[in-house]
Amino acid sequence: MDPSPGLPLTGERTLPGIPDERYFFERHVVAYLGAAERVRTSGAAVVLDAGCGEGYGLVLLAGGGASRVIGVDLDPQVVAHVRSTYAAADPRIEVVEAELGALPLADDEVDLAVSFQVIEHLHDVPAYLASLRRVTRPGGEVWIATPNRLTFTPDSAVPVNPFHVREFTAAELTAELSGAGLVVDRLVGVHHGARLRAEESRLGRSLVDALTAVPPQRWDERLRATVHATRADDFEVRTDDLDASLDLIAIARVDA
Repeated sequence: MDPSPGLPLTGERTLPGIPDERYFFERHVVAYLGAAERVRTSGAAVVLDAGCGEGYGLVLLAGGGASRVIGVDLDPQVVAHVRSTYAAADPRIEVVEAELGALPLADDEVDLAVSFQVIEHLHDVPAYLASLRRVTRPGGEVWIATPNRLTFTPDSAVPVNPFHVREFTAAELTAELSGAGLVVDRLVGVHHGARLRAEESRLGRSLVDALTAVPPQRWDERLRATVHATRADDFEVRTDDLDASLDLIAIARVDA
């Protein structure tokens, strides 16, 4: 995907087309690819991306076969970028500026709602989940992806990431979704695949720690090459060892 010159790299969102950002970007893509495959297999026609950010995920979801993909974000700069970059090029894609806790959609309007790397940023999680549940039809699905607290902030309820309000373990995420009236059918974790594990062995430390400990200009050349070559298939999505995962992906259902 092309770079996004109209949006600044703030640390709160990842962007396509930036070589030093590619590890983080491709890790985010993993959840979208899973959701796009679900669109293909389920025949979901209307898909919502709540907190769509830069908008690259809307293209992936449309590629799964959805006839209508709705992106929602609160940032007007982001919405303008998505509208000019993606919606203008694909009539299936639309974008709306709105609060996620008050989605401007009808009840039961969407077949599949996804919200990736969003829940950890929000102050009112119950309102957000209630909004997602309201707009998703009975029998439809809500997919939530979020960093695993046990990996990134294991010893504190206060996230290390200054943009995060609250992070979740697998058990905490399940409890939050269940408490909102969603039925969690499946919970999976995103892990490093063989190539990234080999780089961690070379470094003798966590790859995430190595990437965040110093600015990119201070990475050694092999680490930089690893980041620049990262692809979504360098990650594994598994149901085992959730507590050691990088990101959690919950697949929940709205009861009929």
